Amino acid sequence: MPTKKTRCWWAEGGDPLYATYHDEEWGVPLHDDRKLFEMLLLEGFQAGLSWITILRKRENFRKAFRDFDPDVMVSFKKRDVERLMQDAGIVRNRLKIEGSVLNARSFLAAQEEFGSFNRFIWQFTGGKTLRKPAGLTREQIVAKTRESDRMSKELARRGFKFVGSTICYAFMQAVGMVDDHVEGCWKYKKR
Repeated sequence: MPTKKTRCWWAEGGDPLYATYHDEEWGVPLHDDRKLFEMLLLEGFQAGLSWITILRKRENFRKAFRDFDPDVMVSFKKRDVERLMQDAGIVRNRLKIEGSVLNARSFLAAQEEFGSFNRFIWQFTGGKTLRKPAGLTREQIVAKTRESDRMSKELARRGFKFVGSTICYAFMQAVGMVDDHVEGCWKYKKR
């Protein structure tokens, strides 16, 4: 009989999509520019909603935003925004959709300047995964940090939209810049 994996509290609700995301993605260091861009946009779309809503719509987002290809998205026009506003498979928020197009421009500029978005974005953690002291509990998880504050300010300065410090911290958790798996979770690493 297989043993049940103990996960972080937020992934214990029984939804297999959440469990898979927790087990295979959340907190795993990500260095692929396109996937980093996707996660940054999805975290922005999540603001004010639950992450499970975004996970359930992720494939629709990928289709609607042309696999989050910034070279394609940067050329989106008003008609593309209107098409997206009619797509019930995504979050239809005009400001977030228009912000995603602007983010494609800013993403490409950062990529050009730094050689890769990965190099740019991982500078905020010194190129490594940040871990809390031993014994991390749910109550010790924060919504933002000095690193996410710095990331947020720099992204905003470069023209990115929907990149507040809380969004940036959720992004950092998602892409493995921060490891916030709690003690007791099967993915928890002793510090």
